[in-house]
Formats: sequence, C-alpha cells, structure tokens
Amino acid sequence: MSETVRWGILATGGIAERFTTDLQTLDGAEVVAVASRTETSAKAFADRFGIPRAYGDWAGLFADEDVDVVYVATPHHAHREAAGRALEAGKAVLCEKALTLNAREAEELVTLSRDRGLFLMEAMWMYCNPLIRRLAELVRDGAIGEIRTVQADFGLAGPFPADHRLRDPAVGGGALLDLGVYPVSFAQLLLGEPDTVHAHALLSPEGVDLNTGMLLGWSASGASALLSCSLDADTPLTASVTGSLGRIDIPRGFFFPERFTLHRDGHEPEEFTSADDPHALRHEAAEVMRCLRTGATESPLVPLDGSLAVMRTLDAVRDRIGVRYPQEEDVRHPREEAVVTRA
Repeated sequence: MSETVRWGILATGGIAERFTTDLQTLDGAEVVAVASRTETSAKAFADRFGIPRAYGDWAGLFADEDVDVVYVATPHHAHREAAGRALEAGKAVLCEKALTLNAREAEELVTLSRDRGLFLMEAMWMYCNPLIRRLAELVRDGAIGEIRTVQADFGLAGPFPADHRLRDPAVGGGALLDLGVYPVSFAQLLLGEPDTVHAHALLSPEGVDLNTGMLLGWSASGASALLSCSLDADTPLTASVTGSLGRIDIPRGFFFPERFTLHRDGHEPEEFTSADDPHALRHEAAEVMRCLRTGATESPLVPLDGSLAVMRTLDAVRDRIGVRYPQEEDVRHPREEAVVTRA
C-alpha cells in the first residue's frame, strides 16, 4: 500500500463527524468518500468536510476503487451487515464498538476477514490511547504485583426519551453496548476473559438495560472486576486497578485519561501524564494506517481475539439480565445468576 491511506466513511452521525475531524489532521490520511442511506445526508457531510464523493447508498462506497479502508459508524445493529459487505468487497474495515450485537455476529466477521486476508479492527480507541498503553505496560511489568481487583464505571445522567436510539432494542439500545463495553474492555485488557459473570440490571419498559452492574471473576488468580454502566445516572467515570503491591487510579474519563496515578508500597505516588489530546480518535486511525502499510491484517493493540472475548462477556451479561434484541429471538441462551428489576 502507498503511504497515503484512502478512507471511506460509512454513516454520518456524531461519532463519524468526530472521527473524520481527527482523521483529517493525520499525515497520509485522505478521506475520499462518504456514504449514508440518503444522498442528502451524505452530500451534507461531504460538503462539510470537503470529501469529493458522496453516496446515497452503501453499495457505491463499497464499489469505489479509490477506497482502501471503510470506517463503519452505523448503530450497533448494522455493524455485521455493513462491515461484512465491506469485507466482501475487498475493503479493510475499522468498525465502531461494540463490534457487533453479539458474539455470533462478531465471529462471522472475524472469520470472513481472516478467510479473505483482510484487515479488521474494532474501534476501541481506549486501547490505542498512549496513557492506557502505558498503564497496561506497567501492570504487565509487575508494577503493582498480582492484580486483585479492577473497578470501572461509565454512566450518563439521562433521562433519554422512549424514542431515543439508546432505548430502542431494534438498534441494540441500552447501556451495555454503548457504555458498558468500556469498563468490560478495560478489565479484559488487563486480565483477559473472565471465568464467571454475574449481573444485576434495571430494565426499561422497552426491554433494554438502563442500569447494569457486573461482577467478573478469574478463577486462577482470584481476581475480580466490579463494573457498571448506566443511562440513568452520572457516575464518576473512574477506574482503579489494585494489585498485591500497589494501585493505579484513573480520574474521571478513564477511557480517555489525561493522567493516572501509581501508588506503590513504600513509594511516593507517581503521576503519569500525556501531552496528547485525550479525546482524540486519531490514535486508532493511526494504528489502522500503520497496520495497512505493513500488510498486517490484525492490530496487536486491538486484537480480534480480544474483541471476540469482550463480545462473549457482553453476551453473558445479557444472558444474566434477560436482554434480547429482536434479531436474536430465535437464539436461546440459559439465563442464570440473573437479578433483574423493571423500571
């Protein structure tokens, strides 16, 4: 691949706007096309960002020979179709998180990308953040000893009206896929896939989770993670990792940190900071471009096996709390360790 990586943007919502804004600050990144389900939306987006081509359907973007990689920014329920069609058209794909609605769909995408030798990555920008990478490195190097507990939360105050997409089961609404994916991904970055999953939830009348608490466990080490997500409460948005020899605390905004503090037995607290814009999405875009230029089909920072493991955990949480999306009505899962309250 040439030094310039040519991007196509699929969907025109808020996250697509943020990503495109950051993408256009990167050397060697060129946004050549955008697609939406309506030509009006695609054209307005193209005009705003100076993108040469706008398509009123997905097919035009997938057929565009000048597009190297497609950024999928649709709602969750469309990730499987959009990313799958892009891969079938021979395009590399960066797909927003959560990767799909469920692990079965995620496995289908990963199998497709691997069978075709095409790049696929979940847009878990937290994993590409320089400070999160530094934190994970410190933990791997034993700075706090053996991990004992992880705590993380992500909640928004709301309230969201009944017709909001976050309340709509048909598009994968609820706190878990939009917000809970962050604390779960943070815990699994450090500990891998859990052996046990317990959950408690407050469900909306529509049947999506408004407030969910999770307790994950790892049998071999005895580590546990206490995580939560909410569409009904402005939670602290903090994270903490406690080990046998110390602790790391991340203040509000743990998934886009400006700093974190390392506490070690017998040492003064040590603060780690970064000059980078913590809200920037360019780090994940830069990782995609690095992989494409080297011919890699998976990112070591956001490995596909890790994304699959997170999707399995999210599935397990939904099993426990009894949340199903309409597309899954033919799928039966055991519902165990469930504590569910209806709003």
